[in-house]
Amino acid sequence: MNVASSPVFSAAPTAPASSLSLPLARLLGHTADAVQAVRSGHSLNDALARCPLEARPGTQALSFRVLRGLGGALAVRALLASKPPAAPVDALLLSALALLWPSQDAPYADHTLVDQAVSAARQRNAPSASFVNAVLRRFLRERDALVAAAEQDPAAAFNHPAWWIKRLRRDWPAQWQSILQANNQRGPMTLRVNARTGTAETYVQRLHAVGLAAQAVGSYAVMLAAPCPVIQLPGFADGDVSVQDAAAQMAAPLLIGSDGLNALRSGANVLDACAAPGGKTAHLLELADVKVTALDSDASRLLRVSETLARLKLDAKVIQGDAGDPHSWWNAVPFDAILLDAPCSASGVVRRHPDVRWLRRPEDIAALAAVQARLLDALWPLLKVGGRLLYCSCSVFKAEGQDQIDAFLQRQADASVAATTPLPGHLLPVPDNRHSAGSVDFVASRDGFFYALLQKS
Repeated sequence: MNVASSPVFSAAPTAPASSLSLPLARLLGHTADAVQAVRSGHSLNDALARCPLEARPGTQALSFRVLRGLGGALAVRALLASKPPAAPVDALLLSALALLWPSQDAPYADHTLVDQAVSAARQRNAPSASFVNAVLRRFLRERDALVAAAEQDPAAAFNHPAWWIKRLRRDWPAQWQSILQANNQRGPMTLRVNARTGTAETYVQRLHAVGLAAQAVGSYAVMLAAPCPVIQLPGFADGDVSVQDAAAQMAAPLLIGSDGLNALRSGANVLDACAAPGGKTAHLLELADVKVTALDSDASRLLRVSETLARLKLDAKVIQGDAGDPHSWWNAVPFDAILLDAPCSASGVVRRHPDVRWLRRPEDIAALAAVQARLLDALWPLLKVGGRLLYCSCSVFKAEGQDQIDAFLQRQADASVAATTPLPGHLLPVPDNRHSAGSVDFVASRDGFFYALLQKS
């Protein structure tokens, strides 16, 4: 999975805690920098990496909240200002408007936020402070009417671009609103217990012993009641547990199989294409005695794969290469199984990556679908007869899921959908999307994913 941005912290961000000792004006300034970067086409991950370390947790929490409400803020700013101010001022104004939006869990009192936003404006562009003050105070005076007017626009009501909403309505006419609403919620922090060292139930007991509430949501999946830094997780440094969403934990069990007739043999030759940052590579090795080649085209991201494997005390062949150009790296030994976690829009994990919706463009979906098709066609010849390929994407768009696989099956006469394992297909981030595969209960996650297991004849 190549997401436009990956989390800087393992825990899903909540309201600022440790960084509350910093002046709010400073955090708002850093948040505005992050929002401005996203609106300029840069990932939130990259923007936060440039933020001073001591301000990063609070900035991340505020940035997540602002990006989840950016559609409404844009609509209201258009009602309050005849033209947008300069980009640095506009980013601050939009951040303040999003944080002032009616909410039961507003992070700050209205007057505090306005006062500190004006202070931040003075630091960014002194002449703009009076403008920012006037706009924000008018918003507070007329908030109910302005919000009602703004929400006539679906992009403001659902805080997603219009093209995104249109595509979801076409793909999922009965569920599109629920999907959009789920995208604006915080995702739980979910853990994967190393199957070689414990189970979900035993690890929950370890968590309770250190005062962390959690529940088992599968044989090896644990969901925390509240996110926390990974350094607080018992045995994290020793490789006993990793952070991985429950939907993503379905990949390794689906590829490995769950019974004697269906399971991969010991020593099977497995390729994890597009492997970075290494969570699925590690999960394969935790569950089965197989030989895994972890491939990725990005050398810097491959370092994360090696670091993950070292922490978990696991071993894989890690190589840099383009999965779409096997001749540059393949040794001509066929694979028993291939996992293709394809580059995609990340439309299924927006609640964890709220910048994605504002970074993607309508034309990106067709471009990504073309990349996915190229990878499928390039990797299929590397699979031995009788082998299996698991295609997955963290997308809810059918162009990157079922439509992609339907087209592939038309192109490849020796490919068929595996009949031995129940497959989830499209998993949608809605409460009634109940599915269990392997040991993972999807309801615990609600992230959007697509899975298809293909057999070669």
